[in-house]
Amino acid sequence: MLVQPLGSLAPHLQRVLRSPRAHQAVWRHFPSCGVPQLHTSKNLMSSELKQSDANQRKTSKAQLERIRRADTGSPFSVFTAGAARKRAESVKSQMGVELAETSTVTKVGKSLVPLKPLNVDDWKKLKTESPNKTRFEVSMMEKLLSARADIDVAKSLLVFVTMENGTVEYELLLKYLALCVQQQHLTEILDLYGMMKTRFKILDIGAYSLFISGFSKTDRWREAVMFLDSIKKMVTPSPRNYGDIVISALKHKEVETAWMLFKEMENKNLKPTENTLEAFFDYGKSFCDDQYENKVMYILFYLRDNQIYPGKGLMQSIHSWFESIPGKQWEGHETTILHSGKCPVCNTLLESIQLSVEEYHLLRECVMNDIIQGTDTFKKTTPQLLDVVSYLANRNMRLLVLGRKHMLRGTRSWNKGHMADIQKYADCFFTENISEDDPFLLYATMHSGNHCKFLSRDLMRDHKACLSDQNTRRLFFKWQRGHQLVLSRYNPGNRLKFEIISKYDTIVQTTQDTWHIPYDEEGVERCSYEVPRKWLCLRKYN
Repeated sequence: MLVQPLGSLAPHLQRVLRSPRAHQAVWRHFPSCGVPQLHTSKNLMSSELKQSDANQRKTSKAQLERIRRADTGSPFSVFTAGAARKRAESVKSQMGVELAETSTVTKVGKSLVPLKPLNVDDWKKLKTESPNKTRFEVSMMEKLLSARADIDVAKSLLVFVTMENGTVEYELLLKYLALCVQQQHLTEILDLYGMMKTRFKILDIGAYSLFISGFSKTDRWREAVMFLDSIKKMVTPSPRNYGDIVISALKHKEVETAWMLFKEMENKNLKPTENTLEAFFDYGKSFCDDQYENKVMYILFYLRDNQIYPGKGLMQSIHSWFESIPGKQWEGHETTILHSGKCPVCNTLLESIQLSVEEYHLLRECVMNDIIQGTDTFKKTTPQLLDVVSYLANRNMRLLVLGRKHMLRGTRSWNKGHMADIQKYADCFFTENISEDDPFLLYATMHSGNHCKFLSRDLMRDHKACLSDQNTRRLFFKWQRGHQLVLSRYNPGNRLKFEIISKYDTIVQTTQDTWHIPYDEEGVERCSYEVPRKWLCLRKYN
């Protein structure tokens, strides 16, 4: 193990971890100087409880019924899509503040945007009344764009500018081009390109992007490839740039061109837009030979390898494509996976959330190299910690508490006597007061073995970002979801409650005759560290 970055602290921590009793659980607590509150505790590491011999127990009918009801759907945890939104709503509710609707947009006052074309005198009057006369024309065109105004109003503005200045500057033409693309005035877009190509020796990235979007919807779509090449000379094109051409190529049955651009996006680590991926599945419903089917299957594995979750529109396109494959009887259903990991539609048991031995060793090495060794560990809330430790210890768990040295002395928010009681239940390791804590947490977890779980409200996003490649970040997220517990409910003197750890991996997966594809529900906000709850189950009948 690479432990040198931990300095003189590492040997002692290793001795603790190598003690005769292998640690089932390691957890860290670093109190702040704030008011004691349970929900501000950052990290706790724990393992599965030792289960008693099932033969020694008798399960009543009522208990069996409770178990059956508990297994009717996947658990809602900190990693479930919409969890962050729920927490935000809860906090806002507690503060007595209504959560603002995310769909709210700034509306342009209709009184500021003409509803019909104006003559030169009318535009001149508006400009005279404007507080910003120097940028009146550009500002007005931006308002017309925001208001999705009639294109004839914009044309009348250009006539006014031409009459007043004798010409129309590049910036204003670019705003007008954006309006034409927005409203798909394709003939106007083609004419604008001819005019701007003649007047200006060089076009900028914004112009080329707009022309790609416009030309891709016309019979001159191949010229959009030329615009894409022009952008490549300056910057990496956007997924939207590629996607517009891919969609058009498929529409014109140019499959190889579309596929070449898709592979180019993949090589540049650009994530295709939903519309781009939908186009491949939608095109395949009208034409699908073995070669094209292989391409579509490649896309499905691309979604899996990059942990991409389709939106509902893409999911429906995938669903339709499978059911349209000639000679193969596929049937799809939308569902929610049971907590046991079993699909209620086809009874397939999904892939386990636990890492294989090879995956775990790879992840542990990368964590040591990229996070532990690559982190400066010396940088510049106390809950009822004793209750949590005693609760877990009384359930036959081996604990390692990681803390800071000032906990031994006691502070205004930390009872010194608690530490003596905690040391009766757990092994303890204390870092310097200025030490960064998370590297020690990860070091102890990884060193303790793949069986070790941890409890934390810290989602480790910064540390995940330190990992050097996409595959390792995926493994870290999978390991985290399979090992991280979160204390969801705590009332002093009452039973503690932890959020349930998922037993299955939320990722696109397949067997010989099934596909299971997690997808994002409409209207459910999902953060990058959350996973969907809904699945598309596809089953092939022989």
